[in-house]
Amino acid sequence: MTPRITGFDYQRITVAPDVALNVAVGGTGRPIVLLHGFPQTHLMWRHVAADLAADHTVIVPDLRGYGASDKPAEGYAKRTMAADIVTLAAALGHQRFALAGHDRGALVAIRAGLDHPDVVTHLASLDVLPTADMWQVMRGRSAAIGFHLYLMAQPPGLPEAMISASADAFFGYFLDLWTKDPAAIPAEIRAAYLDACRDAVPSIVADYRASAGVDVEHDQADRAAGNQLRMPVTVLQQDWGSALGFDAAGLWRAWAPAVEHKTVSCGHFMAEEAPAVVVGALRELLARRPVTGSRAGSR
Repeated sequence: MTPRITGFDYQRITVAPDVALNVAVGGTGRPIVLLHGFPQTHLMWRHVAADLAADHTVIVPDLRGYGASDKPAEGYAKRTMAADIVTLAAALGHQRFALAGHDRGALVAIRAGLDHPDVVTHLASLDVLPTADMWQVMRGRSAAIGFHLYLMAQPPGLPEAMISASADAFFGYFLDLWTKDPAAIPAEIRAAYLDACRDAVPSIVADYRASAGVDVEHDQADRAAGNQLRMPVTVLQQDWGSALGFDAAGLWRAWAPAVEHKTVSCGHFMAEEAPAVVVGALRELLARRPVTGSRAGSR
């Protein structure tokens, strides 16, 4: 049986004509939506969600293309995926909400903050750079660490065939490489991640392929227009800037002038390795006064 977040109710909510999302909801109070990363599902938030549910309504979906959510052949621009989340929250009765994302989910969260600034009250990004910046800092030999980004950016066919031929080894490689504490992802959770990814290779590749194309175009358009994230923003990252030779905090300030940028000492899967750190940062973020009346970044 697939693990669940204890104490949360599960449902499927239609967010587009061909897409329903699997979502866990728990707690009461001001709403916060938590978006998972790769190669995971909503289960990566199990510790954080349980803590926040003490005084917040916590909404934890599988992104389109992942987990138990629907997996259409198209529609993986982060703009589309962000619209999914806005529609999901509205269906649950929330016109405004805080939003936190990790990895792929953070890219969706950033796009939601840019496209829907009157909806997203607070924004947290865990361990990514905005898409356009990510491609700029990946260069030379250091880019080898992101080989999967280049593999899944290729035209349809070859990436899907290669990954499907050894899906457990491919996805398991990242679960092993990116964690400093293997005990943070117990066997049953790891098995759930691998099962979910094995069944979602085409949609996962499509998600990554969008980040090498249309997502960059959307970021570049926002940059040219001067659109920024005006809501309170917190960024938690490993110290990739020092490792790869760029100013991560500086890149983030160009998108969010009042960003709180913090580095962490745990591995990439920080919500599982260091949930207390993540909860503390999110609670500090949620205590900040939201900006009202701003349409910066809106359309």
